[in-house]
Amino acid sequence: MTLQELRYLVALADSGHFGQAAEACFVSQSTLSTGLKKLEDFLGVIVFDRSLRRVTPTPIGREIIESARRIVEETARIRELASYAKDPMERTLHLGVIPTLGPYYLPHVLTRVRAAYPKLRLLLREEMTPHMLAHLADGKLDAGLLALPIDDPGLEVAPLFVEPFLAAVPADHPLAKAKSIHIDELAAAGLMLLEEGHCLRDQALAACHLQGMKSEEIRATSLETLRQMVAMGLGVTLIPTLAGVGVNMGVNPAGGQVVLRPISKPGASRSIGLVWRRRSPMAASIERLAAMLASQLPSGVLPLGVLPPGVLPITRA
Repeated sequence: MTLQELRYLVALADSGHFGQAAEACFVSQSTLSTGLKKLEDFLGVIVFDRSLRRVTPTPIGREIIESARRIVEETARIRELASYAKDPMERTLHLGVIPTLGPYYLPHVLTRVRAAYPKLRLLLREEMTPHMLAHLADGKLDAGLLALPIDDPGLEVAPLFVEPFLAAVPADHPLAKAKSIHIDELAAAGLMLLEEGHCLRDQALAACHLQGMKSEEIRATSLETLRQMVAMGLGVTLIPTLAGVGVNMGVNPAGGQVVLRPISKPGASRSIGLVWRRRSPMAASIERLAAMLASQLPSGVLPLGVLPPGVLPITRA
């Protein structure tokens, strides 16, 4: 039994077709068929039922394939560990980021990451939290930037910073004249939220203690749409600090039509962190990236564990 034969096994299980499996393994179909037959002879069992239109594992075959898959994955991990031993920052990382953070945070950090680690290549993908967690689990993402807490024993978590919320109100709204706005005033003024599925929606509800808010609320599909709706006078909302201070990154967040005010006691915030799979072959690289991000905080956010007086942390993502 060889490692190559186990690779053939996994490839055929994934494709269900000898030709496609051979192509994935960069061998001829006859080579793959011969290798699998040798493996079945060695094991003394039939791993695949070849009588069906799609090649299908037998019951014992499914168990064998899962063991083979783990061996192949661990082999790849060993190869990657050896490959990057000299410079763990000379690699490509697939990084996910939630949509309510990416456009406002990444412009601040990407140039700094490139300066610190010029050989590190980041491939970025915006994902909502549930999709990001799924892609972390299946290996499509190596790490993710999202709001904490994340309760998953299969993930490592590096908290980075605390981001307070701001109240966003139309420029001609009575609340726009206030130095700060109480959460109860914000809720009473017609609080608008993102649609279900966005973690920011849950954070806003938790901040206002309005988890039971009725369905007549207006909902938006993106933070920028929500901001425009505030500018049109349709209501008010909560904006994460980085989205509110976007002008410091060359973006005009309000266009002169939206006024941002701090939230008076008790205020609210969210914690942002970097997460990745336990025992990931990229762990050393991601840990260095996390340390760098935690040391290079953008304006308006706070170091981990630091909150201004009266600001309450969000306790769920």
